[in-house]
Amino acid sequence: MNSRAKGKRGELELVKVLNSYGYDTHRGVQYHGGPESPDVVGLPGIHIECKRSKRAINIYDAIAQAKRDAGILLRAVFHRRDACEWLVTMPLEDWIVLYREWEASQ
Repeated sequence: MNSRAKGKRGELELVKVLNSYGYDTHRGVQYHGGPESPDVVGLPGIHIECKRSKRAINIYDAIAQAKRDAGILLRAVFHRRDACEWLVTMPLEDWIVLYREWEASQ
């Protein structure tokens, strides 16, 4: 399977998972040719890079890609290896923004 098809399959899988949590998400428009578009759209304020692979990904390369493409949005890499759960990795400064917002709501 080529990498584009594998990427699409991972993105659709992630969309299904996020939708099961009640979020209205869908694939980004990068499949129409816009490389700066997030892989998955529907979590306001978050630029999502989606990585799905058989082996471990280079998370630092994935974060660098998200940083290049995200503009002012918070950057997050949603990733999963075969037979493993979905994980989310993000830069510390973005996580602090989310945590402070949660803390303020308590």
